[in-house]
Amino acid sequence: MAASKEVNINESKMVVPLNTWVLISNFKLAYTLLRRPDGTFNRHLAEFLDRKVPANANPVDGVFSFDVIIDRETSLLSRVYRLADTEDLPNVELDNPVSSDIVPVIIFFHGGSFAHSSSNSAIYDTLCRRLVGICKAVVVSVNYRRAPEYRYPSAYDDGWAALRWANSRPWLQSRKDSKVHIYLAGDSSGGNIVHNVALRAVESGIEVLGNILLNPMFGGQKRTESEKRLDGKYFVTTRDRDWYWRAFLPEGKDRDHPACNPFGPNGVSLEGIKFPKSLVVVAGLDLVQDWQLAYFEGLKRYGQAANLLYLERATIGFYLLPNNDHFYTVMDEINSFVNSS
Repeated sequence: MAASKEVNINESKMVVPLNTWVLISNFKLAYTLLRRPDGTFNRHLAEFLDRKVPANANPVDGVFSFDVIIDRETSLLSRVYRLADTEDLPNVELDNPVSSDIVPVIIFFHGGSFAHSSSNSAIYDTLCRRLVGICKAVVVSVNYRRAPEYRYPSAYDDGWAALRWANSRPWLQSRKDSKVHIYLAGDSSGGNIVHNVALRAVESGIEVLGNILLNPMFGGQKRTESEKRLDGKYFVTTRDRDWYWRAFLPEGKDRDHPACNPFGPNGVSLEGIKFPKSLVVVAGLDLVQDWQLAYFEGLKRYGQAANLLYLERATIGFYLLPNNDHFYTVMDEINSFVNSS
């Protein structure tokens, strides 16, 4: 067993840039320490290990940020990132109206398998800043409640509250048409949240222009070919994934619950509804890629507009650091997606 583990480590080192390998390996070590066999989670240690950064009202590299409380009852907070107009430096009005004819507003849900990270985690703070600069967008990063303390549907409820909040802000309306041009984006569990918040938006009539799902966390009861082939090879094991699903799903429910398997036996049909167009990004070395590809095929089967970006030699977390060609490819795709007419 030890020899097999060593082979897997050496293979992942050959594929993944060194600093990305160190970053994700450290995450994996921490995550293993935090999960308990009885299904509980060491939240105090998790908060200690998670490097957090404050919001900055004074712009850094042309981007400033501020935290807002969206729902006091649930203590739901989001961090808003905006481009700073040069004439406003160094003091900015946080809720000045956007100044361009069309400004994408990206509501972002961080990853972490529903249990880890937050909107002020350093790695996601940096990613959101990059999205602002690349896409010339406003980013609203949602600090949703996490499992296992808060199971399904708490994360979806918080995402829905953040969407309604953003849609109601006059200062986020584009000048051209006085509308908030909303896109939903997220990685891992955040990509899962994107799908489920978009469903609620369709039901309520709030317009979402597009969904961006980076390595979205989906699954199901059966073991797929990629789960068997890649189990433990690139940072993640099926055992890890199963733990997170047990921590998030309603007690007693299996992985064919629609929160995990959206187009499975208990899934919600998208037949005949106007679902937002989707950009589904799949890493070819992510063990749940078969479920991600099944999600894309499900969208197409229901006649929904969807683009697939499949990166054969990418692993989980490749978009967190700009040290690989895959990072620039996906950023170009996201920029085109949110700025297309």
